[in-house]
Amino acid sequence: MKFVRTMPFRRLAALLVGVVVLASGATAIAFAASGGGPVPPAKPLDRAALDALNAPSVPGVTARIKFTNRLIDSGGLEGASPILTGAGGRLWYAEDGRVRLELQSSGGDAQVVFDRGRVWVYDASSNTVYRGSLPRGRGERSGSDADKPVTLADVQRAISDIAGQADLSGAIPGDVGGRPVYEVRVSPRRDGGLVGAGALAWDAVRGVPLRLAVYSTRDSTPVLELEATDVSYGPVAASAFDVLPPSDAKTVQVETPARSRGDGEARRGERNRVTGKAAVAKALPFRLAAPARLGDLSRQDVRLLDLHGSRAALVTYGHGLGGIAVIERAADVGDSKAGADSGDGLRLPEVSVNGTSAQELDTALGTLLRFTRRGISYTVVGSVSPAAAKAAARALTR
Repeated sequence: MKFVRTMPFRRLAALLVGVVVLASGATAIAFAASGGGPVPPAKPLDRAALDALNAPSVPGVTARIKFTNRLIDSGGLEGASPILTGAGGRLWYAEDGRVRLELQSSGGDAQVVFDRGRVWVYDASSNTVYRGSLPRGRGERSGSDADKPVTLADVQRAISDIAGQADLSGAIPGDVGGRPVYEVRVSPRRDGGLVGAGALAWDAVRGVPLRLAVYSTRDSTPVLELEATDVSYGPVAASAFDVLPPSDAKTVQVETPARSRGDGEARRGERNRVTGKAAVAKALPFRLAAPARLGDLSRQDVRLLDLHGSRAALVTYGHGLGGIAVIERAADVGDSKAGADSGDGLRLPEVSVNGTSAQELDTALGTLLRFTRRGISYTVVGSVSPAAAKAAARALTR
């Protein structure tokens, strides 16, 4: 695909495996070929990746897709979105970069549309559309450079960078949906929390990604997986992308981080960013907690946030995915209602934090706790166990 070839391999690799590149330990993944499909010959990882990145552009892709989401116990979901429960659906990709995914379930459909730097996600179960812009990475090739092939040296440097933080498999031959593929497995070495590993499989001939999976240290089967089947390569009709969310849908605008805006605007954002406990505390309309430590994790960073026009603080502890992030903000009406329905059919259980009621979301890849104390709302999130998240929350309420 052209958009894959025009992205520097180092950034592409980080994009594909960034969610797992900091996990610890080598977690074994059983790569099960679908059986009966063609399997490509053995090839070193650098050569397999190089061939994929320099493969000719495809005019378009259509496929059936299967999305698996086992992050949350399905027993706690009632009529929830297929984004939360997983579902089957379809995918369309056009050579100009437009992508559409449609997930179908009894709880309602979901649409994900990428269109020339913009993205929107529609969840029918809550009649909500989320809109935003894709980050514009620095250093991406453009113009005549975009047509230059990636070199073997480029690929080897990127692999070396990743291997400094994670265990990489070789290129494992297999088949996905009847197509010959190579798969790479990534098992980060340290500070990974509950994230165990990730896997990416791409068409050995076309270079098109056909399977992406994320594994938890708690389970040997994927907790998140997107796999394509019935893949067809060829032009895609423009009508495939003529889809809009309902006019009465609630719209949530997802802000683009400052670093992904234009260079001048990004630099201004960096200059104006408020960081450090003292500076952030001075800018907040409430008393900032931000203790120096949460259990065994030391405080790393404190920065000011703008959450829908209200000032809040983001405090991070520890390193990598094994760290914990805390958001502190002035409480809104209703923030203290633990156990409330999230609006997506997910009812969060109530737990106690030093006598304060809190909402807990326990997933295969991490835990989120949300509670209100003395007029301040706290959100504790990290790729940690519920016990570790509760210990962190207790340290905030002392």
